[in-house]
Amino acid sequence: MRTLTAATTLAVLFSSAALTATPATADTTASLPVKHPVDIVVDGVHQQVFVSDPSNGKIVVTDYAGKVVRQLTNVPAVVGLELSADSGTLYAAVRDADAIVAFDTATGTETARYPVGDSPVSVALADGKLWFSYGEAPDGNIGSVDISGEQPVVTLEQEGSFWYNAPMLDAAPGSSTLIAAATGGSPVSMASYDVSSGTLTRTTYTNGTGGNLGDIQVTPDGQHVIVASGAPYYHQVIRTSDLTEDGSYASGEAGPNSVAIAPNGTVAAGVHGSYRPDIYIYKPGGSKSVREYDFPDTDSSDAGGDELAASGLAWAPDGSRLFAVTYNSLGLYSLRVLEAPTTPTTSITVEAPATATRAKQLTVKGKVSSRVALPAGIKLTVTRTDLESPSGKTLTPVTVKADGTYSFADTPPAGGKVKYTLKYAGDPDHTSGTGSDTVEVSRATTTLTLNNNGKVYAYGADATFTAHLGTTYKNRKVEIWADPFGSDKPNTLVKSGTVNSNGNLSAVLDLKRNTKVTAKFLGDARYTPKTVTSTVGAQVKVSTSVSGHYKTSYTWGHTYYYVKKTKNPLFTNTMTAYPGRKQRLQIYYNGTWYDNGSKYFALSSAGVSKVELTGTHDTGWRTRVRSSYVNSSSGDTVNSTTYGAWKYFTFTS
Repeated sequence: MRTLTAATTLAVLFSSAALTATPATADTTASLPVKHPVDIVVDGVHQQVFVSDPSNGKIVVTDYAGKVVRQLTNVPAVVGLELSADSGTLYAAVRDADAIVAFDTATGTETARYPVGDSPVSVALADGKLWFSYGEAPDGNIGSVDISGEQPVVTLEQEGSFWYNAPMLDAAPGSSTLIAAATGGSPVSMASYDVSSGTLTRTTYTNGTGGNLGDIQVTPDGQHVIVASGAPYYHQVIRTSDLTEDGSYASGEAGPNSVAIAPNGTVAAGVHGSYRPDIYIYKPGGSKSVREYDFPDTDSSDAGGDELAASGLAWAPDGSRLFAVTYNSLGLYSLRVLEAPTTPTTSITVEAPATATRAKQLTVKGKVSSRVALPAGIKLTVTRTDLESPSGKTLTPVTVKADGTYSFADTPPAGGKVKYTLKYAGDPDHTSGTGSDTVEVSRATTTLTLNNNGKVYAYGADATFTAHLGTTYKNRKVEIWADPFGSDKPNTLVKSGTVNSNGNLSAVLDLKRNTKVTAKFLGDARYTPKTVTSTVGAQVKVSTSVSGHYKTSYTWGHTYYYVKKTKNPLFTNTMTAYPGRKQRLQIYYNGTWYDNGSKYFALSSAGVSKVELTGTHDTGWRTRVRSSYVNSSSGDTVNSTTYGAWKYFTFTS
């Protein structure tokens, strides 16, 4: 179990004043490669954490940041852990090896293996001996290993047939009182033993300390044992002398499952708390927790936050950190390192109006609170962050009233989102705290125009777009963006710059597709952002050539292609290419130009469509043909409708 040496306890007590003045640092969380952890102990000398994992038959060793530094193996179904008084040796109850195994904590090397009978479960040092519980139901028992001599001496069956299962054991550092508590039953049976003679002597027994035991730990002075069991919904404080209840630590409406006691007596009371705090920190004998921890959800489920594992708490010997083993609904475990857990947190609420008028006074108010009373007259720093001061501007500090409330007035010089941040620097008995709120401050509206909307240009034409910006405060920059039609072309910043003295900024675009052109003013401290758009069209390039004729002649006002009636003319149509595009071919005939119909033909990837006019060709008719792109009907909307030039032909005998 998680006990501390007397030397360590005294060292911590003498240095506690300096420790509490140390500023709190950020808590950390690290993934823990275990399947079902059972016990945790902390080696302060080498700053290591040991976690037993019986399901994987290993002990995971991490540093104080939670980083795994080694894994101790060949310990099948390892359960309880205990550290020697000097933290030099780790003792592990290895159930499936029927042994207590000792490891050098500095190197992780196995140094001894003590056969101790059937299925050892829990280990605890008391009065110079290593005590262990062992035995499968219904033959639970307690034994000891005397490691003081040259050869270890194992003594078994020191408690007859008293225990049904192997009980959980714990003892205070240097104490001669050993506490044993039954697991897996309700109510919980508990016994207190005097081991000062070297043998186990039961001094008192009870059968009424809650149900479904999760954890026990004896206080550093050996006078009490704190019990974490599924019921009642608080941590019981039991006198070790007569095993009667002598107090409690409230732990919410959830079943206690873990407890850890620092050398100075500070209690970490842990519970199954998926929808409420998981850990409550109490000063020795305190009636109100000084700090609470509610773990977040790490698996994005609806099962509440991560939960604390049973027997999953342990203090660093100097009291600077609390280590907690947690898990989520996916069965993934983490080691959480909670820094300065005995320092109460400071919370600051900030209430600013949702909206306000620029250059008009507003009031910000709020409250500062902590689970432990704050010093009188504390001051909060105030920072205003806005478009004029994006890195923040320090305002006059505000003094907190006796009831924890505060208020101050301010006149925001800039519009837009204005953030007020209040901070408390902290003190030896409280962490720093911060709070903030944002107010939307009004801004004026400027004018912004952009020309050419609705115009259609020839393919490849250069068009000049001019944005005109009206009155602003400081920002005179405008951006011009071009977004050509078609998913293969991105919206692109064409030009960004300061408008001229007339308020204009121009950009020239080479138009080959329909394009949405956007002018943007990003706003400033007194004027809101503004965006305007102009959509312009761009035609395609299109041409038609005729082949299969025997001559050309200029007549009837046009150049005509003469084709023998026995010959099929070929019309080669070339158009700006685009995936899936088709050209529309139209044919008219006779002098009054009757419509002979039209049809769409697919273009090749190079934009070419060849169409042969087949069938019976009557002579004497004047005929014309042209290729066109029709927006949407030609298969896309990337360009504007474009009609090609007419080609004239006639058939002869």
